[in-house]
Amino acid sequence: MKKLAVVSLTFLFSAMVLNSKAQEKDYETNKGAKTESKILAKLEKGSVSEVAKQQFNSDFGNIPDVQWKRSVNFDEATFTQDGRQKTAYYDSHGKLAGTTTLVAYPEIPIKGQNEINTKYKDYTPGSVIFFNDNEANDTDMVLYGVQFDDADCYFVELTKGPETIIVRVDTHGFTSMFKKL
Repeated sequence: MKKLAVVSLTFLFSAMVLNSKAQEKDYETNKGAKTESKILAKLEKGSVSEVAKQQFNSDFGNIPDVQWKRSVNFDEATFTQDGRQKTAYYDSHGKLAGTTTLVAYPEIPIKGQNEINTKYKDYTPGSVIFFNDNEANDTDMVLYGVQFDDADCYFVELTKGPETIIVRVDTHGFTSMFKKL
């Protein structure tokens, strides 16, 4: 009887250890998959994906004069909508990652304008791009050659003599240096 109890306890303990290792392995696999999802897939050279073109028509309707190009990580559709130039970025699965729109400097939040006027008072504002993230797609974005987490924000080009910098302004008006060109 004692042998049976010892064997049963040993079996139970072994099962618990194996289950624990399996759960740990699942955690590591999921953790790795999540990290991997943040790495942008590079598109193969060639023509723009038909899936991206079909998704564009679904997202924006029949827009005339769409200019398509394939970049390293995205299929890009540049077009005019409501009198504004926009670019839609489609990931390796043909899903919309986000759009950029050329906007005027006064369209960024007042707080952001005030921070720029204070922190970068010697710089002259230039073009402004508004990035509108597609929240349904967790693919990160790349602008100015820099990958960033996807959140709606403005990118303001500032120049001082030969120096040009890009300042990122979030929708609440907080600014941060993004890139020196």
